[in-house]
Amino acid sequence: MTITTLLIISNTGRAQTFAPSKLPLAGGEQATKKDSIKVITRETPEVITKEMPPQVTTKEKPAIAAKQMPEVTTKPIPEVATKGKTFEPVRPIAHYNLKTPDRREESVPVTKEKPAVVTKQMPEVITKPIPQVAAKGKTFEPVRPIAHYNFKTPDGREESVPVITHYYPNQIVHPLGTADRHLDPKLTRAATIAQERAHAHSRSMCWHYVKEALLASGVIDSRPKSEFARDAAQDLVSNYGFKKLAVRDPFAAPIGSVLVYGTTRSVGHVEIRTKDGFVSDFRSPTPSHRPLIGVYAKL
Repeated sequence: MTITTLLIISNTGRAQTFAPSKLPLAGGEQATKKDSIKVITRETPEVITKEMPPQVTTKEKPAIAAKQMPEVTTKPIPEVATKGKTFEPVRPIAHYNLKTPDRREESVPVTKEKPAVVTKQMPEVITKPIPQVAAKGKTFEPVRPIAHYNFKTPDGREESVPVITHYYPNQIVHPLGTADRHLDPKLTRAATIAQERAHAHSRSMCWHYVKEALLASGVIDSRPKSEFARDAAQDLVSNYGFKKLAVRDPFAAPIGSVLVYGTTRSVGHVEIRTKDGFVSDFRSPTPSHRPLIGVYAKL
């Protein structure tokens, strides 16, 4: 029984395999189409390829450092208060009502006088130049040529003396006179007498005062008869035994010697050398500025 059933099942399976897939339709339509045979092929696996984009080599441009513009910070401009200018709010103008002689009412604005604004004047600052401090004991002066005065002596010799044009504020110390033991000692006495009788200023009597001093000291025994001071040199040498000394600097003249100044066109001047200056009818620490004729003394 079982074997028969298996055969039936197998026959039915074969019949199904050889039977057409579709039966002819009842409508009399004939099948013209052939049955397609399914071919089972192995499907190749899909290969997924990634498309690589073409590599583009671009040269990198060097980075340009852009200059940064500085930030400009604007500060608000402070309000400057101007001197003398004040801005006040507008105020209503007060009016004064009045009646005219014909009884009309009129209104007149009341004006107030503004007080005068007093502005302070800044004092002017006067700058004084800084005085240059001179170092003690060091004075630097430019070297300038010294002017000289040329003249002729009575014996015809030409001499030259410097002309002093500058004033020196410092005290000038002159050398003191010295006594010469070869001279008559009475000359020193004559210098002392002349200094005691002299005045502070000249009285234009120099030769008269020198005559009195020489006569009082005993240097001469009579009064010289010459009138002008320029003639004193010739009178003393000719009549009283005086000699001319080889001295041209008045400061180098010995104490008691007689100094005669002048020219043929001037009256001249006579003075006696003392220890600290020169004396005639007045005392002086410096000699006369006149041309020196000579220095005379009695040996």
